[in-house]
Amino acid sequence: MKKILFCIISILILCTSGCSQSPETTKTVIKFSSWGSQSETAIIKSLLSDFEKQNPDIKVELLHIPQNYFQKIHLLFASNLAPDIIFINNYFAPKYIKANLLEDLKPYFSNELEQKVFFEKAVMSFSYKNSLYAVPRDVSSLVVYYNKDMFKQKKISFPEQDWTIQDFIDTGKKLTDTKNRQWGTGLERDLLFLQPFLYSNNLYMINQNGEIGIEEAAEQIQLYTDIVNKYHIAPSKAQTASLTMAQMFIQQRIAMHISGRWLVPKYREEAKFDWDIINFPAGSAGSVTNIDASGYAIAKSSKHKSESIKLIKFLTSKSSMQQLAKSGLIVPARKDAAYSDSFLSADKKPAHAEVFLSAAENGIPTGVNENYQQINDILTLKLEPVFEGEKEAYEIIDKNLLKQLNNHKSVNR
Repeated sequence: MKKILFCIISILILCTSGCSQSPETTKTVIKFSSWGSQSETAIIKSLLSDFEKQNPDIKVELLHIPQNYFQKIHLLFASNLAPDIIFINNYFAPKYIKANLLEDLKPYFSNELEQKVFFEKAVMSFSYKNSLYAVPRDVSSLVVYYNKDMFKQKKISFPEQDWTIQDFIDTGKKLTDTKNRQWGTGLERDLLFLQPFLYSNNLYMINQNGEIGIEEAAEQIQLYTDIVNKYHIAPSKAQTASLTMAQMFIQQRIAMHISGRWLVPKYREEAKFDWDIINFPAGSAGSVTNIDASGYAIAKSSKHKSESIKLIKFLTSKSSMQQLAKSGLIVPARKDAAYSDSFLSADKKPAHAEVFLSAAENGIPTGVNENYQQINDILTLKLEPVFEGEKEAYEIIDKNLLKQLNNHKSVNR
């Protein structure tokens, strides 16, 4: 009997002790959505774990959406189930801003903005009518990757900072050997890669006010597609045999590749040759690339804004951004992290990582509006015959196309 009574008392003590220490019931849970590769997500999870240790009263639920990210975010907003924090990019931000779904974060980050902690162009990417709707994590621009070994084999001097688009074409000709299935460069069909050809000549698809400006850009669009169809310094769609331009660069089928920072980890791991980067070649307006950004937004419907602000401040701290920079995947939007050894590591390729920072300082935020995806889809479809060499750009960019595009221009931007 005494043994039974002792067991009952012991159980009651344990239950009382357990109930008084149940931390989960007192924690505020904030939901955070993001895309990203396994390696990137692993870093994010580690950072979130550190945040929870420093803030034991907060639990972060990571909603990792590796595919069809914005389609699913759209559905969550439509169902009133939006996460507290949404990792977002400058292409989709206008849609949510115009729909009044995001919180203005400017009041919470006034000190950082006054001290110009972040790259100005990254901040501009998420600014609208004197408000800030996402705090930038990374800033993205395009550079030219080049295979130093292929240049040496052809006894061609490495490109220099003051080179021009014509120099780029001439160099591509010298590096092309179609008999051995080697080309000077590659051509990406995503219109993202067309943008620096426009910006470097003071042209645009969409300007900073959300207006359409494609008509004046026909000549540069034609030049871009001439890289394949006229100069033959890049492989045609048939010649790529379904390989991506990154794969062709790794296989030493192309000597130069216009792309962004996101390829650095892949090239560090897989490229079995010496390589580096150089700034995009200059047009009539100089070397000007399109600047994109990704960052952290807060849903206006969030019931945990103060906790969400605390997490964003942690994720955009110098220490957190340096951890992400070490992966090689991103250019930190925070300047002190970008100009630190974590990013400008002398013992890791590329040797001239500062080129990314120069581009971020001197580029122009990509012109987007809330209808950017529709505009991009229309142009991608309409320009297909130009990419195939079947028509000239001026034949496609006619009054009917302009009328169709102008139906998607921004209103009161």
